[in-house]
Amino acid sequence: MTTRTINANGRERNGQEVRRLFSFMNVMAWSALLIGVVMSLWNVSHFSDQNLSLMLGIGFMVGSVFIYTIGTAIHLVHKRRDEANSDII
Repeated sequence: MTTRTINANGRERNGQEVRRLFSFMNVMAWSALLIGVVMSLWNVSHFSDQNLSLMLGIGFMVGSVFIYTIGTAIHLVHKRRDEANSDII
């Protein structure tokens, strides 16, 4: 059996890493959404499944929602874990 020691600096550093990851994923989600909108509007006059820029744009927009959702879920899980750990101590 092993014992784990946790100090306050480790928790603070982990919290900073989670905030940095959350911020990075937010930036990536908004970037993907912007790229998707631009690609979709690039050649919207040819509205069909043969329009590669339209299909890629829709893919980027859908992907941005997934990126944002995953980033938010990671942030909430770590936030609740930190709250639970602070209640125990």
